[in-house]
Amino acid sequence: MEYVYSAMILHTAGKDITEDGIAKVLKAAGVEPDTARIKALTASLDGLDIEEAISTAVAAPAAAAPAGGAGGAAPAAEDKKEEKKEEEEKVSEEEAAAGLGALFG
Repeated sequence: MEYVYSAMILHTAGKDITEDGIAKVLKAAGVEPDTARIKALTASLDGLDIEEAISTAVAAPAAAAPAGGAGGAAPAAEDKKEEKKEEEEKVSEEEAAAGLGALFG
């Protein structure tokens, strides 16, 4: 992942994503660069519109979620888990408020 992150850093900084640039970022982070991995990464990024890839990647998990195959059972289970978690958080907040009331009350 550090190789991809180094390419993202270069892209965000407005620099060209080159083998040398990636190697420099990795060295600055204390990682010994592997030239074969760097070459593979730069080759896979050649001609790729990174902004478009980022926007597609951000949208992809939401689009892929309904294709679970378990029908309606999985969302119902998730809803119950979320409700239970919210309920536990509410109880914890009430306990914290009661504790504060005891300190100042």
